[in-house]
Amino acid sequence: MPHLHFIHEPLSVILPAVRAALAEAGEVTFTVPDPDAGLGLYAGETTARGIHRSWQTWADLADLLGAHLLTPERAGEGRVGVRLRQYANVPDPDADGYGAAGDWTRVDKLEDPVFLFTLVEALRRVNPPAGGRVLALGVNAGRELDALALAFPDRTFEVVGVDLDETALAVARARHPQGAFRVLDVTTLPAPDLGRFDLVLALSLLQSPSIRQDVLLRALRRDHLTPTGGLILGFPNARYRDGFLSYGARLRNFARPDLSLLTADVTGARRGLQKHGFKVFVTGKYEVLVTAIPAKLPTPGDLEL
Repeated sequence: MPHLHFIHEPLSVILPAVRAALAEAGEVTFTVPDPDAGLGLYAGETTARGIHRSWQTWADLADLLGAHLLTPERAGEGRVGVRLRQYANVPDPDADGYGAAGDWTRVDKLEDPVFLFTLVEALRRVNPPAGGRVLALGVNAGRELDALALAFPDRTFEVVGVDLDETALAVARARHPQGAFRVLDVTTLPAPDLGRFDLVLALSLLQSPSIRQDVLLRALRRDHLTPTGGLILGFPNARYRDGFLSYGARLRNFARPDLSLLTADVTGARRGLQKHGFKVFVTGKYEVLVTAIPAKLPTPGDLEL
């Protein structure tokens, strides 16, 4: 396994050297000044031990090069050994679909701290009343519904979840026995028998090829929201690589992130909702959340988890 040493080299030298070592051996260790010793410094500032860079720099470099950042080792004299290992060439967790038998059931998005924080924040912005109705589109196994109890520990809701996969819905029913879950194609909305809701969740759904975002949002606004109801829309800005959540939306057949479609969809949703009388908030990182509440409602302040 290659072992490299960097002291005063710029990142423009480090990046290709580490990339070449990874390509050769699949794993590399390199020593650098201990990031802990330079807390408060900016990346690139020179210290007695060499050029400072934070752990965030090395984490970003690892993901950029398609590698896991492994547990570092102390190397003495104020230096550490940074270890990277290439991602294994395994299928995406949704490669076999979203049913209960596939790898997607292993994914728990609430273990992403940014998503957890921003989803709870978004739920509290919408602030559905106790006993209110919640509609989850593309609910799958219902993991994200766990955030309702975290956001509102003293409230219960009437939850309705819809999805195309019955096996995933069976898991959701076991997870949330008080909810109502049914097979439904969201492209057929509006559905009069669903009724109206105080909160509509659509996470990682609107960029599905069969869905026209403007048509679905129009159906939700006109037929499925109460006068004070709000929406939380999630747009993926990442993909899973060997179990790791790798930043950046990717177009088909593109190896590197390209955010053009993501920004177009988020901007389209934001403008359309504002045009129809909603205040809109855009938050998140690995999944961008668009939260819309009626403009007549007061704007909530800081909503800590």
